[in-house]
Amino acid sequence: PLTGLMYCADCGSKMYVHRVNNGKRVPQYTCSAYSKVPVGTLCQTQHRINAGVVMELIKELLKAVAEYSQLNREEFLETVKKAQTSQQSSEIIRLKSRLAEAKKRVQELEKLICRIYEDNILGKLPDERYAILDGQYSKEQKDLSAEIADMEAELSGYEEGRRSAEKFIALVDKYQNFDELTTYMLNEFVEKIVVHERDRKGSIETTQEVEIYFNFIGKYLPPHFGEVEMTSEEIEEMKKREARKDRLHQNYLKRKASGKQQEYYERTKAKKKAEMDAKKEEIRQEDIAKGVFVPVSLLPPAEPKKGVASA
Repeated sequence: PLTGLMYCADCGSKMYVHRVNNGKRVPQYTCSAYSKVPVGTLCQTQHRINAGVVMELIKELLKAVAEYSQLNREEFLETVKKAQTSQQSSEIIRLKSRLAEAKKRVQELEKLICRIYEDNILGKLPDERYAILDGQYSKEQKDLSAEIADMEAELSGYEEGRRSAEKFIALVDKYQNFDELTTYMLNEFVEKIVVHERDRKGSIETTQEVEIYFNFIGKYLPPHFGEVEMTSEEIEEMKKREARKDRLHQNYLKRKASGKQQEYYERTKAKKKAEMDAKKEEIRQEDIAKGVFVPVSLLPPAEPKKGVASA
């Protein structure tokens, strides 16, 4: 259900789902740019996150927004409009700056194309070199023109105020119940989900920032969302857990810097790969037995199709 909505916070690439990569039936999303060869070049980390965690977060957030909008409708409208103004102001500044840069570069490219054309006619630039440069400049110009059109459309949308709290409230009122989120509901409510890297790499349990942008209202959190009342004993216990996590994380970073983490990885990767492959194969055989997956080798041979030969 989340496919097409998830984006990496660092490189902006889409995140793709992997359903059994961890040897379990636990779907996880990772940054698509990270895995492109050479791995870690386009984006340095996976930004891995369980799909269930994101679904639960959206569900709880929609419940909180629905409750707040119903009990304090006027206050909700006011806070949404303030959030919109803040987000749009910074985004408009960024867009206008990038738009000015793109337009300036398009003008520079036009001059460069004219110059190399004249140099080629006058014999100062060989035909082969001219063809290469002309292709490069023309492609860049075409890409920039498309980007400019997109940015101008987005700016126009901001100015026309496409997002409105009233439309979002109407959508909330339409459903009321958010215990089960369908793909259709997600696409009605959610514009995009931006996933940041985990705070502690190498830690089983850690915090991870997730930004949810809704249709019509953008990124919005109702007042006091996520706040939990804790006793002094619970606070003290949480501090101890966090301190232990910090120690483990610092040890992990030291091992990584010294190369010992890589040595351990190289020493154990064959065994771990074999264990993971065995888990995946077990899931594969379960799916084959249930008939939800059929390997190509088990498909019946295709009968040759009879057709009328054309003259």
